[in-house]
Amino acid sequence: MNESRSTIEAFGQSLLAVGQERSEVVALVADTLKSMGVLPFKQACPERVFDLGIAEQNMMMAAAGLASTGKIPFVASYAVFLSMRTLEQIRTFIAYPGLKVRVVAGLGGLSGAFDGVTHQGTEDLSIMRAIPNMTVINPADAVSVERAVRALVDWPGPAYLRLARVKTPVLFGEDYQFQIGKANLLRPGGAEVALIATGLPVRLALEAADLLKRDGISASVLECHTLKPIDREALLALASQCGAAVTIEENNIVGGLGSAVAETLSEAHPIPIVRVGIRDCYSESASQDQLCEQAGLTVENVVRAAQRAIALKRKTAKR
Repeated sequence: MNESRSTIEAFGQSLLAVGQERSEVVALVADTLKSMGVLPFKQACPERVFDLGIAEQNMMMAAAGLASTGKIPFVASYAVFLSMRTLEQIRTFIAYPGLKVRVVAGLGGLSGAFDGVTHQGTEDLSIMRAIPNMTVINPADAVSVERAVRALVDWPGPAYLRLARVKTPVLFGEDYQFQIGKANLLRPGGAEVALIATGLPVRLALEAADLLKRDGISASVLECHTLKPIDREALLALASQCGAAVTIEENNIVGGLGSAVAETLSEAHPIPIVRVGIRDCYSESASQDQLCEQAGLTVENVVRAAQRAIALKRKTAKR
């Protein structure tokens, strides 16, 4: 975990690679050419990059038109604008007809940091999960982003890919496996509690599992890079094995990963679930680390949540 890379930078490099391989790949930006890492692709293939200025709704309609002619548009701007300002265009003109538009959202979670609430995408995953036909992907590091971009080129239908701004630890190596809709069991065998994480907080889950192990508590760690479609099989297997779970996400816990896991397990294998994330409130202007600490997105809080989930499991077992 010594190396750090920006997921936006990783997206830009991957877009350049797949764009040079596939002539149908195009990119659209809303005055976000540099900030979303699209400049290298623009320099290599200038005729396939379109900057529509600060007109995100128009940009999304243009992407729909391009997709309807066989192009594969990657539309890159900030999460708050793509998930809310262009929501009607995404819902009605992209998701409804099932067009292959890839919505690439930067400043996801609290990575908007000092730009404040107006630029912090803390409910985008919840919003996009509610759109029929929409695939929702939230990678944990730069390597996962690179795999996701390649997987999305031929993925049928629309998809939402969340990215962050700052450099973050690289968690995975070249052997990392990425398949849309399939979660990765990073720490198998833990029988007492399942730590289920998405996006950058996967790092917290891994570190928390190490701390719990020192205290004699065995925890499994599941990386859910795809929130929709959620990996039902993996969740049910862990629920059966552990009997208690903690979800960790840099998103509003209403409608995000915690909701997705609770919805899945409540219908098939109910277990105690403790959700760690942004607790249905607005943040403020500060560094991303400070905002995460304020929201309880810390290793220590994940450990406490795991202990609480285990206590709830034991309490339930006594009834």
